[in-house]
Amino acid sequence: MKDLNKIKLEKKARRHNRTRSKISGTTKRPRLSVFRSNAYIFLQLIDDQKGVTLASVKDTEVKNYKKIEGKVKKAHEAGKMIAEKAKKAGIEEVVFDKSSYKYHGRVKAVAEGAREGGLKF
Repeated sequence: MKDLNKIKLEKKARRHNRTRSKISGTTKRPRLSVFRSNAYIFLQLIDDQKGVTLASVKDTEVKNYKKIEGKVKKAHEAGKMIAEKAKKAGIEEVVFDKSSYKYHGRVKAVAEGAREGGLKF
């Protein structure tokens, strides 16, 4: 019998590969990649054609990080911050890559924050 953790990881990898096979970032419309750990959230704007990260944000970089309560609110602010960095780089449209995560909770908060900041998906 297989280890349950190994089965979980295989399922996650399948979901990730299914998502990545359908989306790709370009110079004009980079991919907004989300990585969610138990404690933090990491966001990257990636140009897949060149293989370059254009901008990145970790939720601890957000202003008043220690005063904001709750990981969802911090993720929302990180979404706004990545939108600001994208505008400085001249990017208005992105492709949202939620990876293997459900569009729920912190991942959804990132998307809403980025939209609020002016990014178009």
